Amino acid sequence: MYEHAADAEPARLDDSILGPVAAAEEPAPARAPAGALFEVILCSGYPTQLVLVVILTSLGMSIRTPSGGLDPAFVFVLSLLDAVFLVSLIVYLIRARGERVRDVLLGHRPVLREALLGVTLVPIVFVAAVLLLGLLLTLAPGLHNVPRNPLEAMVQTPRDAIIFSLVVMLSGGLREEVQRGFIVHRFDQHLGGAAVGVAAYSVAFGLGHVEQGWDAALATGLLGAIWGVIYLLRRSIVAPVVSHAGFNILQLIKFLSLR
Repeated sequence: MYEHAADAEPARLDDSILGPVAAAEEPAPARAPAGALFEVILCSGYPTQLVLVVILTSLGMSIRTPSGGLDPAFVFVLSLLDAVFLVSLIVYLIRARGERVRDVLLGHRPVLREALLGVTLVPIVFVAAVLLLGLLLTLAPGLHNVPRNPLEAMVQTPRDAIIFSLVVMLSGGLREEVQRGFIVHRFDQHLGGAAVGVAAYSVAFGLGHVEQGWDAALATGLLGAIWGVIYLLRRSIVAPVVSHAGFNILQLIKFLSLR
């Protein structure tokens, strides 16, 4: 009787401990990168905006004005809806993996101190963008293939600037930095490292601004890399959000001054 019990014990240990653990851990390496890549593509901004464009145009909204420019009302509605939709989606995906939103996006640094850092970065990134655009215009003038920024045409009055200040702070500052932080975090976990994530999203970020010209796309990609590195160093999106929103506000002021 004791011999049978002793013989059965190793099998019991193997089935109850080694078997379930191996079964639980074996598929994880195959699932995690594929799932992370799917989440990155889903939250890149392109799929969500495409869906919203289809919905808004089916409701009768027009992308462009009769003169061929971007319709300010369409851009305003699309940008705000996409910001709400995408941020909500990212929050859901973070929680679905058992993570905390604060840990992924805000980190553990004092929020006020990070915000003040973002304020100090505003003039730095603005000057960096101006210098880079000037350098590109001198060395490669062919990259300036869009004589006038299409967003500039939508800012005609101080009222337009006030309306679009809301757009650039929520859609530009908040949404895009939530995207960046989330995507860099997923790359850091499963897709080759955070540095790869910063580089990949900076390229995508720049390509998303090609309509403003190739020179603007390159400058925007560089700014995206700067904000990505700041997130990577701080593990908080607060400073990039404030810096990005402040940069966009300065751009609006520049557009108004040109008017």
